[in-house]
Amino acid sequence: MSSTPQPIRGTQSLLGEEADRFHEVVAAFDHVRRLFGFKRVEVPLIEPTAVFARTIGETTDVVSKEMYSFEDRSGDSITLRPEFTAGICRAYLSEGWQQFAPLKVATHGAAFRYERPQKGRYRQFHQLDAEIIGAAEPQADVEILSLGSMLLSELGIGGVTLKLNSLGDAESRGAWRAALVGHFAAHRGELSEDSQERLDKNPLRILDSKDPRDRPFVDTAPAMKLTAEAEEFFGKVRDGLDAAGVGYELDPHLVRGLDYYRHTAFEFVTDRLGAQGTVIAGGRYDGLIESLGGPHTPAIGWAAGIERLAMLIDAPAPELIDAAIVVEDDAALGAGMAAAAKLRAAGLSAELIATGSPRKRFDRAVKKGAREIVVLGFADGAVTRRIKSNDVPRAEALLAS
Repeated sequence: MSSTPQPIRGTQSLLGEEADRFHEVVAAFDHVRRLFGFKRVEVPLIEPTAVFARTIGETTDVVSKEMYSFEDRSGDSITLRPEFTAGICRAYLSEGWQQFAPLKVATHGAAFRYERPQKGRYRQFHQLDAEIIGAAEPQADVEILSLGSMLLSELGIGGVTLKLNSLGDAESRGAWRAALVGHFAAHRGELSEDSQERLDKNPLRILDSKDPRDRPFVDTAPAMKLTAEAEEFFGKVRDGLDAAGVGYELDPHLVRGLDYYRHTAFEFVTDRLGAQGTVIAGGRYDGLIESLGGPHTPAIGWAAGIERLAMLIDAPAPELIDAAIVVEDDAALGAGMAAAAKLRAAGLSAELIATGSPRKRFDRAVKKGAREIVVLGFADGAVTRRIKSNDVPRAEALLAS
């Protein structure tokens, strides 16, 4: 006899309060993105592997170790999306969305990474995603950050700090990269093995190292020196956040390893989830669309883990049905079905309870917490009806009409 199939490690199934928390986050996001005028967008769950290899980077752990990639029957390399931005940018080019620039879009859904499951992060996880594509002005940075701040407020999540930094323009970032290479190269033999490899392929990622062998050299690494133009841009972002009432803390150690990132980088961080405290993260990626073969296109965006946000909100109020229709006598079943159809057509939720012991059906309806309980019986050749109401008796009025 075969054993019961078990879920794949790093996936989860949700029911009851957990499912309600998940959809509370999605509903709040949908509400807030409409307040900011972000259009809903949908992109495929699968993309050509090259979309992610060219945008996330061949040397990153995501591409080299964590992506779910496979060959389809045509021999093409396909990947389950590990994040949304690359697919949205691919669609921006291939679907002709450039005509709508500047384009403000938002979406949510599943993403996949093969990594060790941890608190709030799974191998199949779910993200909220917001992007502004084709806007070079600091105002776009302020808007995307304000969207994230309002989402957290809408969800009632306090105790979150917005960490903010500037990665500079191409000139200041290039000079900083060269200074970092020189600094870390002088200590190559003392770096961790991973950071020695990063030094050759992607030196900025050394700044993200958690290896204690790297910390002394990370802590003494040269700081970014912004050009006058980059400093002015960052100043306008900060002024805009002040005007919008969005608080922040400057964090000069907050970086993004890939070269197409420019100017604003940010994370919304809480201390309520331990080491995995980032709930929203993003930045300006003015060079990403060029990596896909498109023209220079400024853009900024963020992503947030739905699972992590769901852990931080209060439990939503349970969904209650408006009316439970209890059929105490099977001869009244047809009348029960008709009553349920009438209530639903009028916009009331109704559940028919007509199975199991007739004597226990009413008790089952009480446990469901329905606002009204409609009890249908059968006597003297006719259906009888009585109603127990815990609320305004809307069902009673409808069924009496």
